[in-house]
Amino acid sequence: MDRPVRTGRESDEARARILGAAEERFRQVGHHRTSVADIAAELGMSPANIYRFFPSRNAIDESICGRLLNELADLAFAIARRNAPATEKLEELLSIVHHHSKMTLVTAKPMHDLIVAATQENWPIIKAHIERMETIFEAIIRGGAQAGQFDVEDAAEAARAVRSAFMPFFHPILIEHCVVHGEDTEAGLRDQIRFILKALGKSG
Repeated sequence: MDRPVRTGRESDEARARILGAAEERFRQVGHHRTSVADIAAELGMSPANIYRFFPSRNAIDESICGRLLNELADLAFAIARRNAPATEKLEELLSIVHHHSKMTLVTAKPMHDLIVAATQENWPIIKAHIERMETIFEAIIRGGAQAGQFDVEDAAEAARAVRSAFMPFFHPILIEHCVVHGEDTEAGLRDQIRFILKALGKSG
């Protein structure tokens, strides 16, 4: 039986339970094969009660996609905050971004497919994620320029250029294309990182 909707902490806990059940089913069968009724059944509530916490099925999809993207953003922020040379942080960050996305494809294909759908359909959360990653790139590049490790005048412009240059190793569809066709992404990744560092004024 559905319980009355509460506010505050209980509401947050209910939303978390719904997202937890939805994500578990997404991982098992994929988001396209999961209905609101399926999620409700897992929790012993009615579909109508799900909609008290989420205005639409898309809102559930976007929230779970946001969880996945936040995992990557948290890793990126942790690297950016490290007390290390900017060149080292940028190289590590680019490597982590690619490996995290590639690992999601290999070990959690249904979740990769969710991110692909979000990218193809231009969900706002994807745009926000890209902007957040650019902001992290920019912070590292600005710090590197101030320390004399990079030779750039406009850190924001350089961050956008880095994102564009790194797109084959960042975009979920392009990563999938490489993996499916057996391309050596690791060699390409190393070459592209070297190219990016050299373009920023750091070679070797």
